[in-house]
Amino acid sequence: MVFWIASVAGLATAYLLGSIPAGYLAGKLLRGIDIREHGSRSTGATNVLRTLGKWPALAVLLVDVLKGAAAIGFARWFYPWIWTLPSVTPPTDLQTLLPWAVCLAGLAVLLGHSRSIWLSFTGGKSAAAGLGVLLALSWPVGLGTAAAFGVVLAVSRMVSLGSMLAALTAIALVCGTEQPLPYRLLVIAGGLYVIARHRANIQRLLAGTEPRLGSGGRESKAAS
Repeated sequence: MVFWIASVAGLATAYLLGSIPAGYLAGKLLRGIDIREHGSRSTGATNVLRTLGKWPALAVLLVDVLKGAAAIGFARWFYPWIWTLPSVTPPTDLQTLLPWAVCLAGLAVLLGHSRSIWLSFTGGKSAAAGLGVLLALSWPVGLGTAAAFGVVLAVSRMVSLGSMLAALTAIALVCGTEQPLPYRLLVIAGGLYVIARHRANIQRLLAGTEPRLGSGGRESKAAS
């Protein structure tokens, strides 16, 4: 019983790390605004860029990436620590259980970012937090994903398109390299979740109305 209570507490911690609303806090601290009432109404770094400028956006991006990485790092520390407690009787050995615990922590931090308890379960689209998760799981996969995003962004100037193609790249890379099954499932589920969070962007891409980064006018405020 103690093990399962501690496990739930660990997942809750990962969720709360993800739910830190960096974009929302940037809007409140810098301009006294609720960023959810501006631009795309997202708390992600792209909306911060369009609403507050590049330096706040860079800071928010960094925090969001670190949230994802911190959740994975926490899980890798926390669950081995549970094994050292004399009152805990784990259901299986650490080597078997730890990858699954890390998988669940990764999903929890993505959920926290997009459905923050502090913002009435609203938030960003989990792309930056997902990158942090990838870098902590496997830095080659994370760097490959970041490179794919950078190339697509440079060519198309569409953050949404870059994020979705980066999610697909992450899935391809994690399935094409030696990774534990739980890590592969985490990246597949997380990648599909990031894409699903871009539903409105997909509709605009199909309609040819998705704005490009740096474009002016009212359309630029519709992007995420």
